[in-house]
Amino acid sequence: MLTRRKRSVLLLDNDVQEKLLKVSKSRTEAASSVDRAEMLLGYAGGEAISSIARRLGTNRPKVERCIDKALELGALAALSDIQRSGRIPDITAEARAWVISLACQKPKELGYSFELWTMRLLSQYVRSHCEEAGHPSLIRLARGTVSKILRQSKIRPYKITYYVERRDPEFESKMAQVLYVYKDVELLSQNDDNSSDMVAYLSYDEKPGIQAIANTCEDLPPVPGEHDSVFRDCEYKRHGTVSLLAGIDLLTGEVHGLVRNRHRSAEFIEFLKLVDSKYSKQMTIRIVLDNHSAHTSKETRKYLASVPNRFEFVFTPTHGSWLNLIESFFGKMAKTFLRGIRVKNKPELIRRIEQYLVEINQTPVVFRWKYGLDSIEVQ
Repeated sequence: MLTRRKRSVLLLDNDVQEKLLKVSKSRTEAASSVDRAEMLLGYAGGEAISSIARRLGTNRPKVERCIDKALELGALAALSDIQRSGRIPDITAEARAWVISLACQKPKELGYSFELWTMRLLSQYVRSHCEEAGHPSLIRLARGTVSKILRQSKIRPYKITYYVERRDPEFESKMAQVLYVYKDVELLSQNDDNSSDMVAYLSYDEKPGIQAIANTCEDLPPVPGEHDSVFRDCEYKRHGTVSLLAGIDLLTGEVHGLVRNRHRSAEFIEFLKLVDSKYSKQMTIRIVLDNHSAHTSKETRKYLASVPNRFEFVFTPTHGSWLNLIESFFGKMAKTFLRGIRVKNKPELIRRIEQYLVEINQTPVVFRWKYGLDSIEVQ
């Protein structure tokens, strides 16, 4: 004789039924979820609870709990366990907050010689001072628990992340002047001729410390089946350094450069004379550059006075060299041409850098500035 069910019928729409079928046949889902999916499918199909329990090798109360949860919260919610309150934590919230406050201080402020915390040092301090601070639950605190508390609060007092403080009180106004130059270049580049008969726009900087490094023996080229990369002896010889003084034309992408042993006022003036010879005498040469002493020295000012109205300097803010677009060119140069370069002597390095400039000027790349241009209004 068939008995009437005391529980309500479990109704499954097509989407839920397909998801349950997928879980019941899954090889990657948790075993408990697979069993519960089969329980729900069997019950929704009219199978008796006792029959479901026998088929799955479990007990009737377990099946009943799963079905009751599905009727109350939904079939998909019944596949996983409901989060329970758990036992009362041994470490109180106030104690955790105290540990975090300690981590936000430097050890030297608490009498140690250390500049930064280690997990061992912090846990030792906590265990030594927790009772007097009113947190006896931390008396047996382990390093792993300290690490967990800090990780949950996203605190890493053992690491240093560097930033640049804006020490220039006129940072915003100087940045705006640089962005106005880039905005002018953007507007000119939208013209069909992509040129200016009145102003030449350059971004200038020096790249010092390019090392002339020589191998102690010849490189070995890749050999199929033996080694897939260049083999190079780990020892090397140093032959000094050179500096690249370079300015990139923001409209054409052409790079004007000098390679010299130093980058003093004399070399900077030499670069200005080079640029002066490249452009029509009727043009103003507007240069974005940083605050290096050679750019404002007495020698440089004397030369600029000898060519009035020829050059116009737009200085980047202090610690704002990232605003200078030539840095993008230097970054590309470091990652490609200078990466792993080896020379026999310094003259060879100079010659190869000059050759590199000639090669890139054959197919110049125009660098575009994007940051902050939307905030610049053309008057």
